[in-house]
Amino acid sequence: MGSTRGGVPRVLRDRNATLALAGVVVSGFGTSAMWLVSGIWVKSLTGSDSLAALTVFAMWAPVLVGPLLGVVADRVRRRPLLIGCQLLLAVLLTALPAVDSADRLWILFGVLVVYGASGVVQDAAEAALVAGAVDRRLLGDFNGLRMTANEGMKLLAPLAGAALYARYGGGPVALLDAATFVLAAGFFALLRVREERPDPGPPGAWRSGLAEGVRRLRGSPAVRPLVLAAAATMLLAGVNGALIHAVVDRGLGHAPPYTGVLYAAQGAGSVVTGLLAGPLLRRLPERVYAGAGIALFAVSVGARALPYDAVVLASAVGVGLGLPCVLVAALTAVQRETPEAALGRTVASANTLIHVPNAVALAMGAGLVAVVSHTVLLPVAGVAGLLTAGWLLRAAPATDGGAGPGEAGAPATDGPGGAPDSAR
Repeated sequence: MGSTRGGVPRVLRDRNATLALAGVVVSGFGTSAMWLVSGIWVKSLTGSDSLAALTVFAMWAPVLVGPLLGVVADRVRRRPLLIGCQLLLAVLLTALPAVDSADRLWILFGVLVVYGASGVVQDAAEAALVAGAVDRRLLGDFNGLRMTANEGMKLLAPLAGAALYARYGGGPVALLDAATFVLAAGFFALLRVREERPDPGPPGAWRSGLAEGVRRLRGSPAVRPLVLAAAATMLLAGVNGALIHAVVDRGLGHAPPYTGVLYAAQGAGSVVTGLLAGPLLRRLPERVYAGAGIALFAVSVGARALPYDAVVLASAVGVGLGLPCVLVAALTAVQRETPEAALGRTVASANTLIHVPNAVALAMGAGLVAVVSHTVLLPVAGVAGLLTAGWLLRAAPATDGGAGPGEAGAPATDGPGGAPDSAR
């Protein structure tokens, strides 16, 4: 395959990779703004921290049926699927300016659920397209850049969204998000990929496809610990996310729009991690890279309980630096080892296993914050994160994807397209 030195420039010179990243940038801007504003919107209309936290749960809830949605990405051509999802969301978001009172919040929550379902399908389809277009030893670089592009929007989008909401309300933010999806659809339409029409398979193939993704993940001793550690970390991230309004309000005494400042600080940390992900994954075993990130995330979450602006801002940066590490490592491993024909459902299955705990924790945290102080819950989450990092470092085999410099991420076997044939 050649050297992987200068992986980031090589990825950026690839037309398809650049267009995919451009789509991520523009849609990520709107998504980051909408994600933040949804909680502020509900908080402003109802005064409820719990209902505000449930906006994020509504977006995450569709991962509960992730394997089913992932099969869609393997049964239809992926580029048209991506374009269709973007345009569907653009249309739905135009309904949100009608949400001007608490009794119309059902419109917002309904759109957010569809938003989340479309995101699951898009993630699976995009990961499968990229895995076939980018040198698999450069997937860590691409996924790091994707993380930088997506999370980096938190440097601008939350502040812009909060400012726009404070001045004009939630409707203009929804329309801005709709415009970004239209633009992203244009970028995906420019991708140059050749896709054969997927074989739908015999009757009952959809049912067997649901189980195949989980079976591949369970069968890999190298990837299984990464996915389990990512799931545990996202459980804790969900608790952390559900408590952010309490941290801003009760801990720091700020108005709800201050959450935008914390998301921007987290985005700054994620930008750095995304740029370093590829080089670090070529020099460190995936389990070491992921475990170090989880430990940093855990310390940062625990520190957020302290009622000091500087500490909470620093903890937001720490969350941004640490949390993406295990997610990038797990996704890269799945892409590297899964045959292309099954990649959509396997990515979706991994995302479900990783993100369902996040959705559960968001709902659980929304209830807990009403009866237990965030100053208790956050340190407990921090300790649990440190235990998770320690388990991963001890549980993962020494044969995971982190080989020596320049070789990390290389396929274990030379199957068709460079993809290993072993089940995961």
